[in-house]
Amino acid sequence: MLRNRTQNTVLFPAGRYTSLTGIYTIDPVHSTIGFSVRHAMISNVRGRFDAFEGLLKLDGSRPERSEVYASVQTQSLHTGSRDRDTHLTGPDFFDSALFPLMAFRSTGIVPVGNDDFRLVGNLRIKDVELPVGIEITFGGAGQDSYGQHRVGFEGRATLRRSDWGLTWNAPLEAGGVLVGDKVTLALDISAVRQEQQVSPAA
Repeated sequence: MLRNRTQNTVLFPAGRYTSLTGIYTIDPVHSTIGFSVRHAMISNVRGRFDAFEGLLKLDGSRPERSEVYASVQTQSLHTGSRDRDTHLTGPDFFDSALFPLMAFRSTGIVPVGNDDFRLVGNLRIKDVELPVGIEITFGGAGQDSYGQHRVGFEGRATLRRSDWGLTWNAPLEAGGVLVGDKVTLALDISAVRQEQQVSPAA
């Protein structure tokens, strides 16, 4: 269970994450960027983005110095309905023809105890960039069958799509609206190490 805690920074025991230090690229084949949103006031529609890339610069000795960068191709959205996907990637929502990418860059990472962190940064959708917070849990690390060193993380965040100008909606006869404003992001990330060490910050 991901925990949303607002406490002071927790210092981990020395060496707990030291072996993770390095530069990693997100493996999209073994990662998922998913979302869910309320539909017709009674159920949730779930979807995912199939094309994305990202870079993790992990400092295992000082996790708060780590950095994250990611971009997602908005046209790669998939909800299981072709008509709905076309609408979501069209001008009423992501307008993928004009804004093919949404991007995230971290501005800070706060350890909150155990294997949990709060990742903060700026998320750009279309021409709007706003701060967001993502609750992260470290899932583990190790070598895969090809000898590649991997790390895994799960993440969750709640956003209001209207903050980024994604305001399209339709009223329901019984009251309420067709599409909820609150969007829940669910991340399951596997990343492969490219370099062993990260240079310490000045």
